[in-house]
Amino acid sequence: MAGAAGRAFASPEEDRAAFIALYRAKFPGVPLEDYVDGALMLSSDAKKQFDSIMEFPPFQGDVDSGRNLWETPFRNGKTFAGCFANGGRGIAGNYPYYDSGSDKVVTFEMDINRCLRDNGEAEYKFNDKTTMGIITAYARTLSDGMRVDVRVEGPAALAKYEQGKKLYFTRIGQYNFSCASCHMVNAGKILRTEILSPTVGQTTHWPVFRGGDNLNTLHMRYRRCMEQMRASPFPAGGEELGNLEYFQSYLSNGLPMRASVYRK
Repeated sequence: MAGAAGRAFASPEEDRAAFIALYRAKFPGVPLEDYVDGALMLSSDAKKQFDSIMEFPPFQGDVDSGRNLWETPFRNGKTFAGCFANGGRGIAGNYPYYDSGSDKVVTFEMDINRCLRDNGEAEYKFNDKTTMGIITAYARTLSDGMRVDVRVEGPAALAKYEQGKKLYFTRIGQYNFSCASCHMVNAGKILRTEILSPTVGQTTHWPVFRGGDNLNTLHMRYRRCMEQMRASPFPAGGEELGNLEYFQSYLSNGLPMRASVYRK
């Protein structure tokens, strides 16, 4: 790997600049903001289909169910909105963040569970589509249009970022693939009928509904990728995937968010 992105201790901003430079060389003429569309940016036909489907999303019922969860009072009368600044509007682009008190990267889903815990409610399982999946499908739409603004400040936060970066480049599984194998080195190529999307922009639009009705959070997708590599996936909501999300999310800084979208 040439450039800053291949160096173990390049700064996060050097990494972001190196990734963008790589993709601009691969995909000349594609505006940076189009990267939020993932592989759709490389297929005008697929993008037209996407735009048509998003006019009347077949998964709107799931998003509405997530809104019901978000707005239904807990037993103490409070709601999720009370746990987040601005009632949860315009905040998802600041996730994940490093919390010095716990020395952990905190994802949006982790703060959903913190809210439940603080209000005496049972936490959601990170891989449960009927609770964590649908509530994030709604709650993240409250930040649609927000520019991603993930911070990596201080040595401890940088250490978590570096752990996520290391996982991104580490080859795993029987196929000996890494995240970089598909989404950096081979971005834009076709694998199993799918165009491989670039890493920049990938974290801006989750959850997604694959095929129109199959809800996937980002960590669910990470796990599926690892399964496809014939590797034992890390747990959703765990430290490894949280750090990976931290690294990837920083690379999308400045791009607009658009949650709960269709993917083929």
